[in-house]
Amino acid sequence: MKSFVFLIFISTSLAFSQTDVDVFVMDFTINNQQMNISELKNISNSPGYDSQPFFTDNNQVLYAGTQNGQTDIVMYDLTTSTSNVVHATTSGGEYSPKQIPGSRVIAAVRLDTNGIQRFYSYNQTDNNQGASIRLLDTLEVAYYAFYDSSRIVASVLGTNQLNLVVANLKTKQVTQYIENSGRSIHKVPQSSSVSYTLSNEDKNMDVYILDLDQGAESFFVCQLPVGVQDHCWVNNSQLLLGSGSKIYLYDMFGTQQWEQVADLEQYKISGINRITVNPQGNKIALVATRN
Repeated sequence: MKSFVFLIFISTSLAFSQTDVDVFVMDFTINNQQMNISELKNISNSPGYDSQPFFTDNNQVLYAGTQNGQTDIVMYDLTTSTSNVVHATTSGGEYSPKQIPGSRVIAAVRLDTNGIQRFYSYNQTDNNQGASIRLLDTLEVAYYAFYDSSRIVASVLGTNQLNLVVANLKTKQVTQYIENSGRSIHKVPQSSSVSYTLSNEDKNMDVYILDLDQGAESFFVCQLPVGVQDHCWVNNSQLLLGSGSKIYLYDMFGTQQWEQVADLEQYKISGINRITVNPQGNKIALVATRN
C-alpha cells in the first residue's frame, strides 16, 4: 500500500478536448486496502473521444462516444456486451450523459456546431431515437450531477473559469453557489449529498460535500493530489481516483490519505482520469488510454 505523494501536473480546460481515450469497465472488490480486479474490458474501443461514463444501473453504462466523427450518447449493456447510440440525429455533439433519477430520460450537454452549449434531455424510444428538449435556455452547463429529479448541481461556464450553481429544471431558478469550481461532481451514495471540487489557493482541487436540504452548507472532505481533477465514491465514506496506471482510495474513517490500491500497468492502461462506480459498488468504469 502506497500513499499518494506527487503527480505530474495536468492542465485544466473548460473544453471537451481530450482525444483517443477509451472507457474501460471492470469488476472489483476492496479488502484490507487492496483492490482485486477482474473482467476488465474496453467497452468503447474506437478511435477518438470516448469518455464521461455513468452507470444507469448495475449493468448499463452511458458514455460520450465518437461515432463517425461525431460525439453521441452511447449506452453499453454489460450483460449482452452490446452498445446502442441513444441519440444520433443532432448536428452537435453530446457530452456528460446521465439518466434523470426516477425516469428513462437521459440528460446531456450538447455543443452545437454554432458553438452554443446547452443542457438537453433525450427521451428513449423503442429505437433509441427520442426527441430532445432544451432544459435550460441560457445556462452554459459544462459538468453536473442530479441532486434529485428536478435539481442539478452544476459547474457552468463563466469568464475564464467554472462556477458552481444549483439549477431547478422545473422552475428554471438558478442560484450561483461558488466560483472556481471543478468538473468532478457526484451524488454521494446512501446520502442526500452531492460532492463537488473547488480550486484552492494552490490551484489544486479540494473535494466538498453539499446537502441542499440541510441549509445548503458545504463541508470539506479532502484535497485531490496535484494535477488530479476527478474523483468518485465507492460508498458514503470512501472515494476513488485514478492517475497514470494507478487507482487510489481515500477513507474518511481510515488514514485520511490517498492510498494506492491497484495498478493497471499489467493491462497496459495509463492516463486514467474520469472514474465512476455502479450503485452496487462492485464495478468501476474509467477513462484511460491503452498502450
